Amino acid sequence: MAVAVVNYPALRKEDFEWIQSIRRKNDPLYYKLIQPHFAVVFPTEKISEGMMIEHVKRKIAGAPPFEVVFRCALLGDPSFQGHAHAYLVPDEGFSGLVRLHDRLYTGLLAGELRLDLPFIPHVAVANAPKPEDCKVVVDVINSKPFELRGRVETLDVIGYDGERVRTVERMGLGDPSDVQEIIK
Repeated sequence: MAVAVVNYPALRKEDFEWIQSIRRKNDPLYYKLIQPHFAVVFPTEKISEGMMIEHVKRKIAGAPPFEVVFRCALLGDPSFQGHAHAYLVPDEGFSGLVRLHDRLYTGLLAGELRLDLPFIPHVAVANAPKPEDCKVVVDVINSKPFELRGRVETLDVIGYDGERVRTVERMGLGDPSDVQEIIK
């Protein structure tokens, strides 16, 4: 079984439903498998669930929750997993997600970091064999201004057996006052 680390951003109900309405039509691979999320650590079979949980707990200690704001969609790398993808990419919160990703890909996970893929925090909303199909989704989303606000408050260690995803453990991000301890 593969384990990964994701964040299910806390969104207003109407924003969550808007994302899901797009995914329902355009994300047949993952819509029923997993809710809208940021992949912070990609699936690996080299680390046990218990080891991943302990690693994540240590690495996120003191990391404060933060806001994410989406205002645009972006076409993803069409060669990734043999499909093109359409993403919602946060204008705000981007650096917070990159920092969480970088924090987690140290120590136990250092050897799992994929240097052939740039880390672009995103919530996937579409996939298709042809990039042109995802580009249409991106263009429709971006044709009108929108703003979705959410928060990154938790990280979930998840297990994936090829058919279903299950949360193994959910962990809250730390108290913002703890950040001074990390900086020192």
